[in-house]
Amino acid sequence: MPNVTAAEITAAIRNVPDFPKPGIQFKDITPVLADARLFAGAIDLLTENFKPGSVDAVVGIDARGFIFAAAAAVKLKAGFVPVRKKGKLPHTTHEQDYALEYGHATVAMHIDALKPGARVLLIDDLLATGGTSSAAVALVKKLGAEILEASFLIELKFLDGREKLKGFPVRSIVVY
Repeated sequence: MPNVTAAEITAAIRNVPDFPKPGIQFKDITPVLADARLFAGAIDLLTENFKPGSVDAVVGIDARGFIFAAAAAVKLKAGFVPVRKKGKLPHTTHEQDYALEYGHATVAMHIDALKPGARVLLIDDLLATGGTSSAAVALVKKLGAEILEASFLIELKFLDGREKLKGFPVRSIVVY
């Protein structure tokens, strides 16, 4: 049982108005990261459905998702696989485009990052529109791996990102 509640994490998340642009209410997770008990508790909550050995890899999404996914991988005794922005990985990659509010972006994963049939836990800090997460899911599927769950520290429910992640469980610790 985690030693931290979702309410405690919610209380620590700082709202920063008009960042990175006017009208955006940025959810700053750095106070959670700075508090060892809250950070460890967040990892416990993100991984509470799994035991060490039940996951082959934890896939983390660039960049804040790396923080949580890497810690979760250590806890679950699993590998860590980064999904990065295009051009940031040194080896041959698969790439996946996704839509942004204005334009598009591309994420990438090494072609040998996951074995077919690998059991994957996908973790990111934030689920908003679901574009980045659904692109990461597409990369995992391209490699023949199985997503057991997508787990997020924060979900902005009003943006309906969960709709793009059908077919496996999606969990969020804090929902706005």
